[in-house]
Amino acid sequence: MSVYSRQAGVIGGVFFGAALSALLTPLFAPLSTGWRAAVTVLLYAGLMGTGARTGLRVSRLARLRTTVAQSMPEACPKVLDTSVIIDGRIFDICKAGFLEGELIVPTFVLDELRHVADSADALKRARGRRGLDILQKLREELDCPVRVEEWREEDGAEVDVKLLRLARRLNGAVLTNDYNLNKVAGVARVPVLNINELAGALRPVVLPGEEMTVHIVREGKEPGQGVGYLEDGTMVVVENGRRRVGETLEVAVTTVLQTSAGRMIFTRVKGAEQKAM
Repeated sequence: MSVYSRQAGVIGGVFFGAALSALLTPLFAPLSTGWRAAVTVLLYAGLMGTGARTGLRVSRLARLRTTVAQSMPEACPKVLDTSVIIDGRIFDICKAGFLEGELIVPTFVLDELRHVADSADALKRARGRRGLDILQKLREELDCPVRVEEWREEDGAEVDVKLLRLARRLNGAVLTNDYNLNKVAGVARVPVLNINELAGALRPVVLPGEEMTVHIVREGKEPGQGVGYLEDGTMVVVENGRRRVGETLEVAVTTVLQTSAGRMIFTRVKGAEQKAM
């Protein structure tokens, strides 16, 4: 803290104490002259001293806040790719306040979204329009700092390459849920935030022996296996569940396998596990 800021705080506190004392002095007019003078002196001394100490504390607190604000790194801009916009979870992440900094939408990503939204395929058209709706919701409902970045290159580079170039130029990070782009960004030493990795980190830990309820929706690849999914999309493989497709079963976890594509949980039907024991 500088000497000048301390002095300013103390002087301001002294003047405030003196002004408050002047306002309170008329209250002691009924007292005799001697008592009135003594009380007035004590009042001025007490309030001016208190004001000086308070002003010093306020100046210290203001200086501390300024130092903390200056020491905090500024959030870098996040360059969005097409997949993360269409995915839509970015809206919920921003709404929860876990994403800071300006969101950058390159013009070539916006063009790609419009192209998908105009596709003859109904599914692609719905996905493209969903992405455009997500961008509009980010701007209007959350008032997020979304900026369209003009980027016109005629060298025929792929979209992923353009994203990495733009992120490097802006000293920002790429925000995606594309596995391949995540790997390429790591090789190019460009910061990348993968929403799928965030979702995986937030999934509750499942340990062997735990029980859960799963609905078998299809047959598995291996003989006898049935496959179901948890609410977060995690695949659950049920041993001897092939004949139970369409049923909801109580199962016990036997193994948890983490793969590059996500997490797989291997289970056994609860009754079958007890018989095996």
